[in-house]
Amino acid sequence: MAIIDKTKQNWIYDRDEATSIGLKLPMTLDNGYDASTKTTIDAVKQNVLNLLNTELGERVMQPNLGVRLKRFLFEPFSEELVNQVQDQIVEGMDYWLPFVQINDIRVKMSDNNTGDFRSVMEVFVDFSLKKNPDVHESIDIKVGGEK
Repeated sequence: MAIIDKTKQNWIYDRDEATSIGLKLPMTLDNGYDASTKTTIDAVKQNVLNLLNTELGERVMQPNLGVRLKRFLFEPFSEELVNQVQDQIVEGMDYWLPFVQINDIRVKMSDNNTGDFRSVMEVFVDFSLKKNPDVHESIDIKVGGEK
């Protein structure tokens, strides 16, 4: 996870496209360069993806890092379940990524109900930076099923 450098007042403004901010995962080489993020919002997007794809207690030496999304997979899908998933995401992001403003969270079960896709939850999160709310980014992850 990235650490906020509070000594820089304008840390959200990307000044130099040649400077890498973070890594893109999965790590692949792109045109001979390391797979790295060049803008703050891209680095934050990777952080959000990593946080939501990490199960609570999975990370060594950081047992509180992550969000418990897999525990909802075999529960009956209802409005209450959607609210619980949204609360888990908001709680995790407020703690680990306090500089991120969540604009929208949508949760649904996969439309494909066969084989490995029978218990797949799809989560969509739209977010922006609190210091720059005009720039939006979103992620769409699938929890469960085959990877």
